[in-house]
Amino acid sequence: MDKSKGGALRGRGRTLLGAVTVLAAVVPLAVTGSARADAPAGSGTQWTTQQVAPGVEVRTGTLRDTAAAPSWTVTVKYPSTGRLSGAPVDVEVGPRAWADDTAAKLRTAGFPPRVETVAWPDYADTPHGAMGLRVRVGAYASQAAAQTAANSVAAAGFHAAVAWTGYDAQQPADVENIHIAVIDPRLFHGTVEGTHDGNVAQRETTSSVAAKLRSLVGTNAGFFVTSDSDGVQGTQSGIAAYDGELESMAAGARAALILGGGRHIRIADLTTDATARVAGATYAVQGINRVPGTVRDCGRPGAVPSTLPWQDVTCHEADDLVLFTPAFGANLPGGTVVQAVLDATGSVVSVGARGGRVPAGGSVLQGIGSAAQWLTAHASVGQRVRVDETVRDTAGHRIRLGRGDSIVSAAPTLVKNGRVAIDAATEGTVDPQDLSFGYAWANVRQPRTLAGVDARGRLLLVTVDGRLTGGSEGFTLSEAAHFMRSLGAVQALNLDGGGSTAFTVNGTLVNHTSDATGERPVGDTLQVLPADPGR
Repeated sequence: MDKSKGGALRGRGRTLLGAVTVLAAVVPLAVTGSARADAPAGSGTQWTTQQVAPGVEVRTGTLRDTAAAPSWTVTVKYPSTGRLSGAPVDVEVGPRAWADDTAAKLRTAGFPPRVETVAWPDYADTPHGAMGLRVRVGAYASQAAAQTAANSVAAAGFHAAVAWTGYDAQQPADVENIHIAVIDPRLFHGTVEGTHDGNVAQRETTSSVAAKLRSLVGTNAGFFVTSDSDGVQGTQSGIAAYDGELESMAAGARAALILGGGRHIRIADLTTDATARVAGATYAVQGINRVPGTVRDCGRPGAVPSTLPWQDVTCHEADDLVLFTPAFGANLPGGTVVQAVLDATGSVVSVGARGGRVPAGGSVLQGIGSAAQWLTAHASVGQRVRVDETVRDTAGHRIRLGRGDSIVSAAPTLVKNGRVAIDAATEGTVDPQDLSFGYAWANVRQPRTLAGVDARGRLLLVTVDGRLTGGSEGFTLSEAAHFMRSLGAVQALNLDGGGSTAFTVNGTLVNHTSDATGERPVGDTLQVLPADPGR
């Protein structure tokens, strides 16, 4: 049965996630001893456990490796050109000929170098073996001393930057502060929901949303727009759905956490399609609740410079039709291209220049290029416009959204079918042809937020602090995947991280966020909510 949402009739059934798989094998959550199956010798853990509610347990741990000896150093960068941007970039690693030549020049200049081989992580879709060579100078007790040395190296004509070796995947981290929530749907009678707190065009801290909703546990969730130049801040840059309503389209086929009715949990790579229909005329909708022509993280047909997903890259479209829903609680993007305002039945009530707000109970279509021409030709006042949406996994199964269902998304997949399976290149987080792209994002330790499902169907929500907040260094993507697998995850994905990483218990922030300004206002969040007697 078709359902009306904010004017445009949106063709979706209300069946509850028929493709959800509940896995039955029993795998214990392995955090009582070593927190990772492959924890190095000299590792130590300190864990505390809090029973927040029946079926909701929070475990807080600090992993320490007394054998680790990180220091500040100077990295000499390899000058290159970005493959996608064409702009000059400095790369952490380079080819053998450059490394040897740079090391010789450093010696001549009086800076004794060390040359280190950097290997590819165990990604499923990138080369294996040596990625390249890294050139470094010195080991310093303080960041200030390293910066002084870096200034001298740069003055001698090299591209130099200060680095903390504790972020390197090639050596063990000395401190990692971790929070884990285990939600067992067999024992927990509440729900887990993705939410944008009623307005997809806003940013709020995870803890403020958690406190407002009286959440038991909350984490940040998907990727979102952080700059006005990339769209409307707070809007998601990948697929997002809340309470059964699709509020953002996928950026290519990327990992998503599907929460059916707030209780049936699945992780899959998802794609989206949408079509506007007026009588016999159709036009593809390429965006929901975003600025026409501006596609954060790319991944849409017609996007330039890439129709594939590219993390933190903004693509553009010349011909673009975008739907705005009642959840878009901000002023609509302005301009002189065509806008059609629809009422609750999907009938066009006005056509003209962009601007204003989405009417209560209605929706808005905005078009540029050929999409503007299509609206002008077909969306006349009184005409009825229908927008059909389809969400599918990469196996082709349709995901039907109903009341209480939500989806949050990021990238990449970490664990699939019980095995570490990181599709970092496919999901646009690294580029084997351009080692400047995504190197620090993926291959260097960072704060991370992770979600997984174990073989008993329990949801695992995990954060690791990073960037030396509380001394913690974070995870690489590979470390994140192996950590989730060590917890028993049979499916897992990486959510938004860095300064966005936040973990709350009973509405209070409990981790150390990494932004100097404090907890970052984010887009959507995941909230573990107690049972509502009124539902």
